[in-house]
Amino acid sequence: MLRSNLRGSLLPLTQPLRVHELSDEELSVYRTLDPHRIPEHVAIIMDGNGRWAGKRALKRFFGHQKGAEGVQFVVETASRINLPYITLYAFSLENNLRRPKTEVSFLMKLLKSFLIGNMQRMNDNNVRMNYIGRITELPENVQETMQWAQAETARNTGTTLTLALNYGSRCEIADAARDLALSLVKKAQQQNVPVESLLNQINEHDLSAHMYTANLPDPDLVIRTSGEMRISNFLLWQIAYAEIFVTDRLWPDFRGIHLLEAITDFQRRERRYGGIGQAVTDELLPEELPELLRH
Repeated sequence: MLRSNLRGSLLPLTQPLRVHELSDEELSVYRTLDPHRIPEHVAIIMDGNGRWAGKRALKRFFGHQKGAEGVQFVVETASRINLPYITLYAFSLENNLRRPKTEVSFLMKLLKSFLIGNMQRMNDNNVRMNYIGRITELPENVQETMQWAQAETARNTGTTLTLALNYGSRCEIADAARDLALSLVKKAQQQNVPVESLLNQINEHDLSAHMYTANLPDPDLVIRTSGEMRISNFLLWQIAYAEIFVTDRLWPDFRGIHLLEAITDFQRRERRYGGIGQAVTDELLPEELPELLRH
């Protein structure tokens, strides 16, 4: 099976607020928020590591390293405000296929270093690790470290940090469709009925149940750094009704306070999910409308 082999059930978030651990600057922003309207799931497209390095006449490797350092600061702020889920687009399927091998190798080493070096901080902050993507295609030693980190944090009950690794949303949808088809074939064999008789029963919830993210709620808020106005094949199915926040700030410069600012913007918006807002009621058709439109 091509999907992640590290997906497991997740415990509900159960921990006290730790806003007293926020910096003074972060706390001033947090106090403007409605704590009852903190998004359940924030997904972040971390972009701009290479440009950050280029602006400083540094090699791209330094940008990736600085970006990895920033992850823990953002995750710690998320944990302190009891943000249940945060998903980071860390390494795309396209990165794996199209980036130079030396850069991909460095990113794998950086991932291992991040997981090992930040384990104590993740446990201190009650953060649990989760992964989505074609994990089984990553180097075996990297998979072993990922499994270790997940096991070490499995009992934590705070923020769930999901890393999207070797991830592409179109591949995820294709994998989910394949898994769903196989499950229908198996079900048809068990019931001794033609598989065609089960096809009309398929709905969107069935497909969602076969996604890499089956154990996660859909994101409420998507943040993209570096000012790029695109989704880049990230959680296409899951962000159908997510709010999108784009900042020109490059990922290595993104910190917890900027997460709070994005949530502030999120709370100013009215989420209608295809509706027309709470203040609008049914309206009668005006008498002057053509008769054709009144039927």
